[in-house]
Amino acid sequence: MRDPRPTDQPPSEGLVTPPVTPPAAAPTGIDGFRLLPDHLDAAAQRAVLAAVESIVEAAPYDRFVMPGSGRSFSIDMTNAGALGWVADRSSYRYSPTHLRTGRPWPPIPPILLDLWRTLTGYPADPECCLVNLYRGTGAKLGLHRDEDEEVFDAPILNLSLGDTAVFRLGGRRRTDPTRGFLVKSGTAMVFGGESRVFYHGVDRIIPGSGTVVPGGGRINLTLRRVTKPA
Repeated sequence: MRDPRPTDQPPSEGLVTPPVTPPAAAPTGIDGFRLLPDHLDAAAQRAVLAAVESIVEAAPYDRFVMPGSGRSFSIDMTNAGALGWVADRSSYRYSPTHLRTGRPWPPIPPILLDLWRTLTGYPADPECCLVNLYRGTGAKLGLHRDEDEEVFDAPILNLSLGDTAVFRLGGRRRTDPTRGFLVKSGTAMVFGGESRVFYHGVDRIIPGSGTVVPGGGRINLTLRRVTKPA
């Protein structure tokens, strides 16, 4: 992920894996982009939340800053997997360890690996699960592209829990037209094909619109393959 400028808004074990039904995506007209509203039912959302809580217990949320300016993001982030996406004054990059604790990121929980395998069909597992916590009226993420990876043939899987987000999706260029739509709790999105490198962001969340996340807010999970499979 690069350059999430605020000015670009308007744009383990022990966890039970819920059954996953082969998804029927809502039509989008965008190459490689699959929108799956309500893909996770209430039980599946609780199971994914338990997986997130296990991640956060091992790797606490952090508030990253943007390279150069040092401006703080408006959301909290953490990771699971062999590599975690991080940001500080020096760069956006992937790191094998938590920036504050210096410890390796916890493994990606099995339930999330199962969802990746079912929804993306990619022959290799993800190496990063970025967890974003949006809380409050100021929580947002400017238009950006996920481009810090070595591979772009692997789709990106996005899962949402909690409050509804006003999501914005553009094109390959920052100046391309964008469209906004609501992303509710339980929604899965797959960014493949051309959409893998499309600009996207979150204009805002709608506080109180979801009940899944303790204390309120929205949790977003982004699963990515970072390096080329062996």
